[in-house]
Amino acid sequence: MRPISYTALLLAGTSLLTFPLAVSAQVPGDAVRDEVVVTGLRQAYQGEFAPLEIPQVNQSIDEELLRDVGAVTLDDALDLSASVARQNNFGGLWNSFSIRGFSGDINLPSGFLVNGFNAGRGFAGPRDIVGIESVEVLKGPRSALYGRGEPGGTINLVTKRPTFETGGYVEGTIGSWDQYRFEADAQHSVSGEGGDLGFRFVGFYEDAESFRNEVETEKLGFYPSLTFVSPDAATTIGYELEYTEQTRPQDRGVIFSETFGFSSRRLFTGEPDALIETEVLGHRFEVQHDFSEDWGILLGAGYRKTSLFGDAYETNFGSRQPYLVDGQAISRFFRSRDYETDYFVMRGEITGEFDTAGLRHRLIAGIDYDRFENDQVATRFRQASIRGAASRTLDPQTYLLLDVSNPVYGRYARPDAAPQIDRIETLSGLGLYVQDQIDLTDRLQLRIGGRFDDFDQELDNRRRSPTARSESSNSHFSPQLGAVYAASDAVSLYASYGEGIRQLSGTNFEGTSFEPNRSKSAEIGLKTDLGRLFGQVQGSASLTLFQVDQSNILVFDTRPEAAGSVVPAGEARSRGLEFDANVSFEHDLSLWLSYAYTDGEYTNAGTDSSTFTAFEAGTPLVNSPDHQLSLQLSKGFELGGMAMELGGGALYVGDRSGELGTDFTLPDYLTMRVFGEIEPVENIAFRVSVDNLFDKTYYTDSFANVWVQPGAPRRFRVTARYSF
Repeated sequence: MRPISYTALLLAGTSLLTFPLAVSAQVPGDAVRDEVVVTGLRQAYQGEFAPLEIPQVNQSIDEELLRDVGAVTLDDALDLSASVARQNNFGGLWNSFSIRGFSGDINLPSGFLVNGFNAGRGFAGPRDIVGIESVEVLKGPRSALYGRGEPGGTINLVTKRPTFETGGYVEGTIGSWDQYRFEADAQHSVSGEGGDLGFRFVGFYEDAESFRNEVETEKLGFYPSLTFVSPDAATTIGYELEYTEQTRPQDRGVIFSETFGFSSRRLFTGEPDALIETEVLGHRFEVQHDFSEDWGILLGAGYRKTSLFGDAYETNFGSRQPYLVDGQAISRFFRSRDYETDYFVMRGEITGEFDTAGLRHRLIAGIDYDRFENDQVATRFRQASIRGAASRTLDPQTYLLLDVSNPVYGRYARPDAAPQIDRIETLSGLGLYVQDQIDLTDRLQLRIGGRFDDFDQELDNRRRSPTARSESSNSHFSPQLGAVYAASDAVSLYASYGEGIRQLSGTNFEGTSFEPNRSKSAEIGLKTDLGRLFGQVQGSASLTLFQVDQSNILVFDTRPEAAGSVVPAGEARSRGLEFDANVSFEHDLSLWLSYAYTDGEYTNAGTDSSTFTAFEAGTPLVNSPDHQLSLQLSKGFELGGMAMELGGGALYVGDRSGELGTDFTLPDYLTMRVFGEIEPVENIAFRVSVDNLFDKTYYTDSFANVWVQPGAPRRFRVTARYSF
């Protein structure tokens, strides 16, 4: 693999040098206080509400649960929520998921929030979980507050920030397929009459091969952060840096044919020396000030730069694919990419509580602005159709053939590629939002709110000479309405309605931007605080019925004069039932259970603009299973004076459409995992985990029958951790 970049070394060295200085620093002439006020920055857009007061369902996957399941990537974490399904991940180069059946633009990574920031856009590679304290799955469209979100819900990552404690851990992992991983988390604080300053450094490095032949990944990341708290604890200032880089080949997965079945799950169809590099450098800055116990303000700004650069050999589709004819060889095309994004976000938010006419109001009001610049250059070498010809009749060099049973890599020279994409698009938006939750009675609360967004778009198509520029703008209002009834101190009933929007990329035949993708969601549900309900257990449970309708999905324009152009005319619907429980029993026994039934389908006909596939009304949504279940159980105990923990879990994913508008279906699967941990001496722990315990063959997601991601076989990992 290539050496670590100079940027990474410089940033890591600066962070490591800063940390020892912070540990020993003291404010001259000031006595160190015996106690430090532990405080933190609020999550933007959420306000201060107890779980039973929120007329929507939020799942919080905390650090302990993430460790129990052995989560390393965001995909691992999201598998715990049955409402979230994996989508085509661009050959392992980004995170892509759907919530309640709906995903965003399949040609871009799925958007997510970081501490409330719209900070997940760009080509940053799959998100590692090391710097994450918890993962929040906020179901239902949240655009009435958050702005540009995915149609079925929002993922918010809560990062590890200073907690004004001293300590941390270092950890090393050795796993199957030559996985070597190291991570660390350390923090310290400095206290004085001028306030409290907390430092935290989180980082990791991993080099791992794969069950996929010739696929190796090298990645690293570090996430230093600072938090300052004023002497009166009224003002908190925070800064975070995000740096991650990854190098790996693009891996489009396996191929399926009705005649020959799936190709081997170990067969890699690319070239091991054709590598893709992704890199992200981000900064986030926040200021929180409490004017009183009832009123406060939160200000923030963020900047994130990402890049994706490199070459890839990708499996051809239908009419260009000899594997579908004779099953002997795979035909590939070549593509080279140079993508860069710049993302800038600002926000200001006021929260407060007041009474009018004897009614309690809890208010959230704010303004935000974001600007996303997406610069893409790509070249492609692609062959003509084979017209049903067998692989033995084709020129291997022209079609970049790869033998299925005996692949030989490095046989062909890098082909000359013609320009495919050369454009820069800038999307910007200004949003104003307000939400008021009113206590109508001691038991009944009403939530009302809305958001106004004004969008601007500039698109320069540099493939044309001179460069063709289009500029346009549009606006939209997103309302929300909810009600919560407290049946008791332990049980609440709720109902809510909300609308969401997602700005679309590109232009129509007339050269103007599209109206945003829209979603409307209605749900009713029940929530319980199990500790208050039963007394001997702690935790929560919820049961929800929902329906989400989506419109303005991009499809091809049917007008003869607009052939090849797209319009936002597609429609789809998702409805279902969800049950979630997170329970801690006596004697250190914990249970996590998440189940979802999701019925997602298109409600009109069209031709998809990304897959070029026609579909009829009633066509199921791709990669959206009807049934999904995630389960995790763990038990802590002592043996011979040593702390121990044993546990395991299961993931069931039902069968689902693997390609839009066809009969290709991914089979259902059930995988099991187990782990055990022992602490033989204080602060030193050893863990052994086994994933896919029974070595099942399964497939997690697909784009089409020639791009199918296989799941990993049985995997072992051994981890040693030293805490301090």
